[in-house]
Amino acid sequence: MHFLVTGGAGFIGSHLVHRLVEQNHTVRVLDNLATGKRHNLDAVAGRVEFIEGDMRDAAVCNRACAGVEVVFHEAALPSVPKSIDEPVPSHTTNMDGTFNMLMAARDAKVRRFVYAASSSAYGDTPTLPKVESMTPQPLSPYAIQKLAGEHYCTVFAKCFGLQTISIRYFNVFGPRQDPKSQYAAAIPAFVTKILNGESPVIYGDGEQTRDFTYIENVIHANLLAANAPRTNGEVCNIACGEHVTVNQVIDQINKLLGTNVKPRYEEPRAGDIKHSWADIELAGKLLGFKPVVGFNEGLRRAIDWYKANATRG
Repeated sequence: MHFLVTGGAGFIGSHLVHRLVEQNHTVRVLDNLATGKRHNLDAVAGRVEFIEGDMRDAAVCNRACAGVEVVFHEAALPSVPKSIDEPVPSHTTNMDGTFNMLMAARDAKVRRFVYAASSSAYGDTPTLPKVESMTPQPLSPYAIQKLAGEHYCTVFAKCFGLQTISIRYFNVFGPRQDPKSQYAAAIPAFVTKILNGESPVIYGDGEQTRDFTYIENVIHANLLAANAPRTNGEVCNIACGEHVTVNQVIDQINKLLGTNVKPRYEEPRAGDIKHSWADIELAGKLLGFKPVVGFNEGLRRAIDWYKANATRG
């Protein structure tokens, strides 16, 4: 099969590219390297077609989709805080870019469009676990953008017959996730700080909960989504279906590293939610999805990777 992975040099996208290459598929990558890194694809260099280009350019999207059977749309500026600090590039990338990719996929007669959606769409709704039938209550520009992408996917299925499915990721973590950005996700930021003997920063009291999802589960879900029976704009959660507090995450990292580094607490950030925990029953029904790596095992693997790659950007 011939696959396109947008954002294929990024954290999630590069893992997906590696897996597709391992399965001997033909793989094309589209990435503008704004947040992705070429070295994430070093191990498959020469085995993938790489297009360095921006999905905000419709012509680039058309070129990327030509002859492709399945699009995995992973490309985004994936940060709630950054979408608040810099809303314009966040909007144009996540909204205009997604629309351009859908148009290109439709025109190229792509069979399946798998969209990387976000649990941020739920906002701070008090009901737990989060189930897809709940009314979204996005709290940030990023959350709005990712939710709008879901709606576009559904409309392209209804109006144009493009098979789409949106999978809402919950707090994905694992190897290759960048710990150095000021917008770094929690786990890579925590691990690298503790490895250096520095206090990790927790925004809030640390009792907020997350359904942290190891990368292997997300790759598994994407492959299931590509091969599922006909899709028609559905949306489903992808997570482990368990939740831990941020304070518990710090404790577990210290335990695995044999350290006792205390966190530093700061004021909660705008757009952050208090509790996140996924109901994954629908993903089981639609895709046959079950988590393949639990949180504790995933954290151990991630820590091993950061220890081995402490100096790599």
